[in-house]
Amino acid sequence: MNFISSKRFVSIALVLLALCNVTLLGVLWLQNSPRLAPLFPQRHHNGRSNSFLETLGLTASQNLTFRKLREEHFLKVRPEMETITVLKTQLVEESLKDHPDSKRIETITLELGSRQTSIERELALHFHELAKICTPAQRDSLKKVLVRIATNRHAMRMERSTRPRP
Repeated sequence: MNFISSKRFVSIALVLLALCNVTLLGVLWLQNSPRLAPLFPQRHHNGRSNSFLETLGLTASQNLTFRKLREEHFLKVRPEMETITVLKTQLVEESLKDHPDSKRIETITLELGSRQTSIERELALHFHELAKICTPAQRDSLKKVLVRIATNRHAMRMERSTRPRP
């Protein structure tokens, strides 16, 4: 008799598949269960955990204030970011025309620079607000984290732009 078609093999395979399904459903339920959320660290869109706040050693009230300030900051700069996206789209469209208008390109790039300056100004004020919440030791940690974030983003952009394309 053929081993693969035997009742014993088929029964064992079905039981193993059922156990795998139950295990997978359990893991999914645990990850999405609100009461067990503290067991799983928060993740950013890029998959990293939120070690930014963990590194500073904030108290519960500081943590809450930090999160509130960060939300307010992102809501405040969102319109500028959306405008930058529109302007960049316009810049690409103008650049790809058969006869691009250099004056239009100049106008768009100046507007982009102005919007980016506004965002950077708001970011500096946001960092100041965050620093006011921290103790002196936490400020030192905050400075290290912010410098690391700023330099890593720049380094990643440079790496992406110089990486050969397949």
